[in-house]
Amino acid sequence: MKDKLQALHAEAMAALATLGNARELEEFRVKYLGKKSVFSELLRGLGGLSPEERPAMGQAINATKATVEEALAAREAEILAAARAQQLLDERLDVTMPGKAAPVGGLHPLNAVLNDLIDIFRSMGFDVVDGPEVETDHYNFEALNVPADHPARDMQDTFYLTDNLLLRTQTSAAQIRTMEDRKPPIRILCPGRVYRADEVDATHSPVFHQVEGLVVDKGITLCDLKGVLEQFAHEMYGEGTEVRFRPSFFPFTEPSVEVDVSCPECGGKGCRVCKGSGWIEILGAGMVHPRVLAGCGIDPEEYSGFAFGIGLDRLTTTRHKISDIRLLFENDLRFLNQF
Repeated sequence: MKDKLQALHAEAMAALATLGNARELEEFRVKYLGKKSVFSELLRGLGGLSPEERPAMGQAINATKATVEEALAAREAEILAAARAQQLLDERLDVTMPGKAAPVGGLHPLNAVLNDLIDIFRSMGFDVVDGPEVETDHYNFEALNVPADHPARDMQDTFYLTDNLLLRTQTSAAQIRTMEDRKPPIRILCPGRVYRADEVDATHSPVFHQVEGLVVDKGITLCDLKGVLEQFAHEMYGEGTEVRFRPSFFPFTEPSVEVDVSCPECGGKGCRVCKGSGWIEILGAGMVHPRVLAGCGIDPEEYSGFAFGIGLDRLTTTRHKISDIRLLFENDLRFLNQF
């Protein structure tokens, strides 16, 4: 049995030297050190020895088994260290190489222009308010001095959901809600999406964006409106921009004006963008109609105000010299990446 033990020890040590991975280590452990291993068979064979021989032989078997276990642990550490070194080599990072720049998103041009617009009016004391996109006929038309038989309704091409509910055609409805909830002085800005049944082309869309402004206080005049809008135009388009006011008509303002700026493309000389006129219309405005004030519970004898409505889409296209409004809604990254 002693010769068999020596041969087994030599065999195990030789096998250890050939092991190269975790699977082979486990197979070796099962074969030589497991419950049914060759060392276990030797221990079970001690019963065939004389009582005098058993203790010494048992000690020899256990000592040899311990030697093999120590050698296995050492070999396992070597294999794991080699595997870790290879992993570090395979996954090495050259810190001198330039990094790969991750793509960075940006604001949509509509949002960027809206943020600039809000900053301009906030600097003049305006608050930003919001209103529902699904409005009642009362807030969208009646309270704005546009009764059911008013011809101005034909200009709106409204999307009706029911006889009384509709997709708002203007954010002016939020102004009515604000005047009902607040007492003057009022100075607000109402940005948002609006809807009209327009054909889609380079300058029209059934979904577009407006920014309505409203000021109500004692002693407000058309001169105040003119000063605010000129300040806005100069900050949005540049100090050298000329501003022109033309008489117009809106049912909720009296008197009413339309506001033009000198064409940012040609500087007022005349070009394709301004159709040779040298001017670009950017908004409509006027003094709030006394009927609108009275309908909201504000005494028109004591208070007056002005309102204006800016087309954000047109403002964006003129500011960035974009020829087709549809580019703002098509999510074409080749276009959006320019901003």
